[in-house]
Amino acid sequence: MRAVRYEAFRARPELVEVPAPDCPPHGAVVSVHATGVCRSDWHAWQGHDDSVRLPHVPGHEFAGVVERVGTEVTGFAPGDRVTAPFILSCGRCEQCRAGAPQVCPRQRQPGFDLPGSWAEQVVVIEADHNLVALPEGIDLTLAAGLGCRVGTAYHAVRTQAAVVPGETVAVFGCGGLGLSCVMVALAAGAEVLAIDVSETALAAAVELGARAILTDGDIAARVREVTGGGAHVSLDALGSAATARAAIESLRPRGRHVQVGLLLGDDADPSLPMGRVIAQELQILGSHGLAVAEYRELLAEVAGGRLDLGRTVGSVLTLEELPAAMLAMDRPPTTAGMTVARLR
Repeated sequence: MRAVRYEAFRARPELVEVPAPDCPPHGAVVSVHATGVCRSDWHAWQGHDDSVRLPHVPGHEFAGVVERVGTEVTGFAPGDRVTAPFILSCGRCEQCRAGAPQVCPRQRQPGFDLPGSWAEQVVVIEADHNLVALPEGIDLTLAAGLGCRVGTAYHAVRTQAAVVPGETVAVFGCGGLGLSCVMVALAAGAEVLAIDVSETALAAAVELGARAILTDGDIAARVREVTGGGAHVSLDALGSAATARAAIESLRPRGRHVQVGLLLGDDADPSLPMGRVIAQELQILGSHGLAVAEYRELLAEVAGGRLDLGRTVGSVLTLEELPAAMLAMDRPPTTAGMTVARLR
């Protein structure tokens, strides 16, 4: 089969022929119809994730059709239209049994410690626990973001932040993940403020229904000013020390901050305004992926038209264009929204 693979960190990925994957007894092999191009793939390629072993096939968000299943799989069959969260859980540990597989201590991740979805086929381990059936009405190209960007945003906004109608949500960073956060927060009935240095990204957020906040000067003070005391919820969807700090400082007393963008490299251990956190009883929450059980509500919102997956996609590429797409992430994006590669 064909796959995009890199031999060394920061070396140009190449489109190569690799052996088709074996199917484990409890797993499934999925024929990839579409896969996302995510900033996390770039971090892995840069060598920021010590779970990656070379040579490596990136990609962790995808949608496709089951090609074959293992002998112990009972819930899925060849031909099923599926996606999967990028966090593949064991299904047996304390966290999985409690309904929180996104923090499974035995988790595996395609595109990181497993071969990824920038390939014609990808393996999903523990398929009965990790595969998610997709309704016929959902386009597979649009569904690729459900495994990471859209799913991660849904968990961050709905579960971790528990946004309710009438609240103000400030989203810092309006790339693919940030725009998904904007869309989910708007669907929850919130007023959304979008913060980004890119006019293209801000324009996309405004088109969704958000209010753009200029990034000149003290961003946190500006958010507090326009909200009459601060946002109820802030989300750092970029993942940097500067945006995390500004997002926390933009909150009103007893506000909630959700750190959803990865803090890696030089930003892995940021200085945060803990004095403000204590004095104003702020909450700082992490958010990591999406539990499989949450997909039912997410897919219901998509089917009901409250979440339009088409509005999260910016560019659609081919498998052959993925190596250049990885290199392009060294530079600021020129288009808004999620980049997806369509393989079939």
